Formats: sequence, C-alpha cells, structure tokens
Amino acid sequence: MILVFGKTGQVAQELARRAPDARFLGRDAADFTDPAACAACITDDVTAVINAVAYTAVDKAEDEEALATVINADTPGAIARVCADRGIPLVQISTDYVFDGAGDAPFTPDAPTAPLGAYGRSKLAGETAVRAAGGPHAILRTSWVVSAHGKNFVKTMLALGKSRDRLTVVADQIGGPTPAGDIGAACLTIATALQDAPDKSGTYHFSGAPDVSWADFARAIMSQAGLTCDIADIPGSDYPTPAERPGNSRMDCTLTEFVFGIPRPDWRMGLGHILSDLPE
Repeated sequence: MILVFGKTGQVAQELARRAPDARFLGRDAADFTDPAACAACITDDVTAVINAVAYTAVDKAEDEEALATVINADTPGAIARVCADRGIPLVQISTDYVFDGAGDAPFTPDAPTAPLGAYGRSKLAGETAVRAAGGPHAILRTSWVVSAHGKNFVKTMLALGKSRDRLTVVADQIGGPTPAGDIGAACLTIATALQDAPDKSGTYHFSGAPDVSWADFARAIMSQAGLTCDIADIPGSDYPTPAERPGNSRMDCTLTEFVFGIPRPDWRMGLGHILSDLPE
C-alpha cells in the first residue's frame, strides 16, 4: 500500500486521481510540525511513501525559516529514517530553488546547490536528511507547479486576464512549468520502480517542456483560454519580492528519462487539461 503524505495540495489531489487505493494523510492525520508523529504514521502495511507535503510560501519563509525547516527538512528526515529502517522506498519532492539560478544552462542533478532564500535552504536541508537516512529513495526536483487546484500561476493569470486588458509579467526568469498531474504520475512510476530496484535511488529532475519565461507562459495561458489580455514584459527587478527568485530554473531531466523512462511532459498539453478541469 502506498502512503501519501498530503491530501489537499496540488500534487496530492492529482495522486488521488491516479492511485485511489493509496492512503492519503492530510493535516488532521499528519501534523508536519511534529516529525515524530508523522514518522509514526508509517504502518507495517506500507510498501512505498510519497511525500507531497511542503511549506511553499516562498516569501513568508523569509520570516518563518525555522517553521519551514521543520516542515521541509526535519519531518521528511524523520519519515526517511523509518523508511530506511524498513526498506521502504521514499519519493521526496524538492525544488529548483535549491539552485542560485545563475547562467542559462540547465542544472543537472549533481550541479552545485546554492539556494537564494529560506525556502530553498529548507528544501535543501530536506534533501540532505533524506539522503542521510540511507534508505531507498528518490529526490524529485521540480518547478513551477500548476494545476486546476489551489493557488498557482495559471489560476492567477486566468483571474486577472478576465478582468484586465493588460498585465505586466516577469520575462527574465526562465523555467519549465510542470503540471501537478504529471508530477503525480512520475512519483508513482518512481515509487514502483524503487520497490524492485532500490539501486535506482538518487536525485532526479522533472520539469515541463519547453523552457519558457513567466511572460511567455502567461501569453500561452491567455491564448489557450481565449482571453484577449495583453502581456507586457518586465524584468524581475521591476517586481521586487521579499525572497529572491532564481533567474534560471532550467533543469536537465535526461537522467529521469534514462533511469525511469519518464520524459519531460509538454506543459502546453498539460495546460489544456488544466483549463478543461476548471469549473466554468
């Protein structure tokens, strides 16, 4: 039985579509501010664990780094140690924010990490804790998660595009938008593979293709949604935020395809599915 930490988040909801027989633990059953309590949720019938819980408030994390670190590092570490003791594969979702975003080349899984802010530091600490546990695991770094659920860039653009004629959107941050449904499917494939081949443990990248700027992604959203809102390019410096964002979020995903047979998903197709999922 696959155990999923998470219930209402973007990836967890998509996992529920694809693995209805899995056990999903929301905040009421698994308090991620209590590492020991979450570790105790791993019962004897669990065959694989997917952690789809994270503190993702990037700007707020600058003032709440201790809390972000408990949720993104301490608790995953506690879960990983139990999984390691029992030989249970763990899939831990991580982020492009562990990199500094320098240059314009895609980051490989073994590229040096250098997070720019508290959120990235907390996620990197989680990666370290999972590796240190020594059990079968996959750290799956992804980026720019979007879906029909919760709060994300697609839903924000749609809401603004319906009420405005023109929007300014950052054009000098480049990355791969990644539909949550594709992330969920990848997690399930990897979790199953690790049960049979724990030697495939390691760090992997998974993001949508092709790489694009936020501004061009916004244009695609407006186009597919049939909205006429005009998108004007601005530099990130014109849209200051408490936490610095990486300018380059390109990720090299070739290892993921080579080891697990999972290609980069086309976010343009995924965007169409998201738009069809949204209520009228």
